Amino acid sequence: MIKTAPKKKLPSMITDVEPEKSFWLSDGRTLKNLKELAIALETMDESVWNYHVTAEKNDFANWIEEIFGQNLLGSSIRKVKSPRTAAKRIQSKLEIPKFWSFLM
Repeated sequence: MIKTAPKKKLPSMITDVEPEKSFWLSDGRTLKNLKELAIALETMDESVWNYHVTAEKNDFANWIEEIFGQNLLGSSIRKVKSPRTAAKRIQSKLEIPKFWSFLM
């Protein structure tokens, strides 16, 4: 019988992550969940966005995928060109009816 390592439990998109997994914005703010990220993106200054999103990297998408295991959402965030659009994509994911929450 082949033993596999137990799967680690990923945090919910609206519950706070452990402090060491928080997202640190270049302006000094810290984010603990995807709802906070969406709120921050709605009013984010372009300089903060451009620090975290370049042609080579997208820190927001990486955090979404690595910490929350939301690969489709992360992939979607990689394609957007503005913080407002990213905020809308995250908000739409957060607003899925509770019936479908088992998929998150």
